Amino acid sequence: MPPLQIKDYSWQQTESAVYLSLPLRGVRPGNADIFCTENYLKVNYSPFIFEAFLYAPIDDINSKAKIGNDAIVFTLFKKEIGMWEALSLASVDKEMMQRIREKSVLQAQAKAKELTEAKAVAKREDERYALKIMMEIEENERKKIEDLKENERQKATKELEAWKEQQKNAVEEEEEEEKIKEVKMCQQKKQIEKEIKKSQDKKTINHIKSMKSKNSTKGKNAKIIFSEKLKDDCVPAPRSTGNIKIQFTPRVFPTALRESQVAEEEEWLHKQAEARRIMNEDIPELHDLKEEEKNPEWLKDKGNKLFGTENYLAAINAYNLAIRLNNKIPSLYLNRAACHLKLKNLHKTIEDSSKALELLTPHVADNANARMKAHVRRGTAFCQLELYVEGIPDYEAALKIDPSNKVIRKDAEKIRNIIQGTELE
Repeated sequence: MPPLQIKDYSWQQTESAVYLSLPLRGVRPGNADIFCTENYLKVNYSPFIFEAFLYAPIDDINSKAKIGNDAIVFTLFKKEIGMWEALSLASVDKEMMQRIREKSVLQAQAKAKELTEAKAVAKREDERYALKIMMEIEENERKKIEDLKENERQKATKELEAWKEQQKNAVEEEEEEEKIKEVKMCQQKKQIEKEIKKSQDKKTINHIKSMKSKNSTKGKNAKIIFSEKLKDDCVPAPRSTGNIKIQFTPRVFPTALRESQVAEEEEWLHKQAEARRIMNEDIPELHDLKEEEKNPEWLKDKGNKLFGTENYLAAINAYNLAIRLNNKIPSLYLNRAACHLKLKNLHKTIEDSSKALELLTPHVADNANARMKAHVRRGTAFCQLELYVEGIPDYEAALKIDPSNKVIRKDAEKIRNIIQGTELE
C-alpha cells in the first residue's frame, strides 16, 4: 500500500522565517522520521508522508521542529531575506524530484561527515590542551620541589662550611697551645740546668781538683742525661686515634655470586639499558611540549599519581602516550593493565599483562615481583570472564614466584574448587 500524501497543512512566513504546521494525530518524537536539507523537507509518519521541495534555500542547521499536540510545527530560517511566492516549487517533475532527493541525501552525508570530523578535531584539541595544562601543573610542582631541594642543599653546604671553619680554628688553637707548652717546658729545663751549674761552682776548689776527673765525668753524664731528657720532653705528644668507615659498592643483585644466574642478570640489565635508550618523538601531540615533558618515566609517574586518585581513564591516557614514546618498558603495560582491570576492560587487561610478561625476560630476582603481579592480574581477568581453567595457571605461576603469599594461595584454592564443582557455600 503506497504512503498517503499529507495535503492538509498550513504555513506562514516573515522575511526571515517560514512557519509550517503539519497536523498528525498521535504523532510522538519517537515515531516520526524527519529529514531536512537546504532545499528539501521530508516527514515520514506511517502511513503518511509529506514532501516539500522548498521555494528557496533555508538554514537547515538552525531550523527547528516541535512535535506534540497531534502536530509537527517547523520553524525554517531563510538563508536570504525576502518573501516566498509559495512553500514548494511549482513545476517539479519526477526526474527533478529524484535529483533533488539524491542531492539532499549527499548534502546531508557530507554535513554529517564534516560535523563528525569537527567533533573529532575539537576532542583532540581538548585532550591536547588538557594534557598540556596537566604537564604545566606537574612542571610547576616539580620546580617548587627542586627549589626547596636547592635551598636545603645551599643551607646544608653553608652549615658544613661553617663547621669546617670551626674545626679548623679549633685545631689551630690546639696547635698554638701545644707550642706555648713546649716553649715553657724548654725554658724550665734551661733554668734547672743553670741552677745545677751554680751549685757545682760553689764547691771548694780542692774538692774540684781532687775529684776533677770524677766531677767532669759526672758533669758530662748529667749534661747528657738532661739533654736527652730535654729532647724527649720537647717532642710533641702523638695525635689521638680514630676510626675510618669503609663501605663497599653493593652488587646490583643481592644474591651470592655462586647462587646467582650471572648470564641472565647481565642480559636483563642490558635489556633495561637498551629500553631506556629507545625514544620515539615523532608524535604530533608532543610538538608543542617542552623537551623535559617528552619523558616516558615522567608520564609513568603522572599515570601512577592519577591511578592513586582513582582517575583511571586519565592514567590510561598517560600510559598510552608513554608507550608510544617507548614500547619496551614492561612497567607501563603492567600499570595500564591495572587500570583496565579497575574499569572491567578485561580483554585489554589480558593483552597488557601478556605484553608485560613478554618483556619481563629473562627471569631474575629483580623482576620477580613484577612477573608475579602480571600473572595475578591476567589470572584475575580470566576468572572475571569465568574462564577459570585459563586463569588457574597464572595463579600457580604467581605462587611459584612467591610461595609464602597467603592471599594468592587462598584465591588459587577457591578457583580450583570452582573448576572441580566443589566450592563451599
